Amino acid sequence: MDGGGRAVDPVVAAREICLRQLTTRARSRAELAATLRRRGVAADVAETVLDRLTAVGLVDDRAFAAAFVSSARSHRGLGRQALAAELRRRGVQPEVVQAATEVVADADEEHNARDLVRRRSAAMGGLPAPVRVRRLLALLARRGYSAQLAARVVQEELAAVDLDQAGLDPDELDSGEVEPDW
Repeated sequence: MDGGGRAVDPVVAAREICLRQLTTRARSRAELAATLRRRGVAADVAETVLDRLTAVGLVDDRAFAAAFVSSARSHRGLGRQALAAELRRRGVQPEVVQAATEVVADADEEHNARDLVRRRSAAMGGLPAPVRVRRLLALLARRGYSAQLAARVVQEELAAVDLDQAGLDPDELDSGEVEPDW
C-alpha cells in the first residue's frame, strides 16, 4: 500500500528501486538484483524488472564493465588484476570481466605502474632502499599489478632515481663508460 491506502504494483515498486539506484551511478545487474533481494522484492518480480531494464539498455554489464575499467584505471591507478577482482565482486560475469580487462594494453599498464612508483618514491627519498622497494612493491600489489611487472618497474625506477641523485647518466652506464658504486 502506498501513502493513500492503494496497493502498489510490485513491478512498479521494483522498477523505482532500480531507477533510484541507477541515478547515483551505473550498476551491474547483480548489484541491482542484490538490492532488490535486500528490499524484499520477489525473485520473479526482480527478474522481470531487470530483464526489462536490460532490454531498454539501462542495465548493460558490458558497458558497465568498460566504463568501470576506464574510470578506475585513470582515477585510482588500478592494474588488470584489481580491475578484474572488483568487477567480479560486483557480480559481473567472468567472460565480461575478461573482455573489459583485455582492452588494457601492456604498455598502458606499465606506464601507470611507473607513474605510481615515481610519485610515491619521490616522497620516500629519505628511506633506505630496501624499505622503499618493499613499500613500492606492496603498493603495486594492492593496486593489482602483476608481481613480475611490479618488480621490474620498481627496480628500473629506483635505479634511475639513484643514478639521478648521484648525477650519473644511465646511458653512460649502458655504454660501460661509468661503473656504478652500488
